Amino acid sequence: MKILFATTNPAKVKTYASRLIEKGYEIVTLKDLKIDIDVEENGTTPLENAIIKAKEYHKISNLPTIAMDEGLYLDGVPENLQPGTHVRRVNGKKLTDEEMITHYINLVNQYGINGKLTGYFQKGVAILNDNQIDTIEIKAPRCFSNTRCETITIGYPLASIQWMEELNKYKAELTKEEENKLMSKEQKEILDFIESKIARN
Repeated sequence: MKILFATTNPAKVKTYASRLIEKGYEIVTLKDLKIDIDVEENGTTPLENAIIKAKEYHKISNLPTIAMDEGLYLDGVPENLQPGTHVRRVNGKKLTDEEMITHYINLVNQYGINGKLTGYFQKGVAILNDNQIDTIEIKAPRCFSNTRCETITIGYPLASIQWMEELNKYKAELTKEEENKLMSKEQKEILDFIESKIARN
């Protein structure tokens, strides 16, 4: 049975959809189905947006649908400057990867301490099938630097300034083994949740 992983973000495809495929699930993406409709994400939280996307793309595809969204919340940054659910959009403008890196470095310079700014990603996941919706939320701490590495992860440019204190390097510089070790806890929680819900279908 096909299951739609409703994202066009290559980083999410690599991190989640590809791993589900490796485990034997028949996962398709929006690109696979040639769905290029942008769903209006007008929720106030990442989970609300994930639910909106799951419902809309389920209607279009008529497939069991997995949708994800995330918001970024930074310590000490004023409410009106918090990224929230608009991590890539500032003042109504969708930022390029380079613009995004520059914007967040500026926030680190303004509100960080010793060139570092902490915060967290709030991740919401929704799975819709047979009119039943299952959800999970994950809070994932992060630290950003006011310097960057040259490597840019397609779909996740903030990895170029996300500082991994445990290894003294940027997230974009991690080997696959290092990333699996450091990020496995939150990714495993999400993947275990997805598998627990789609395995029954």
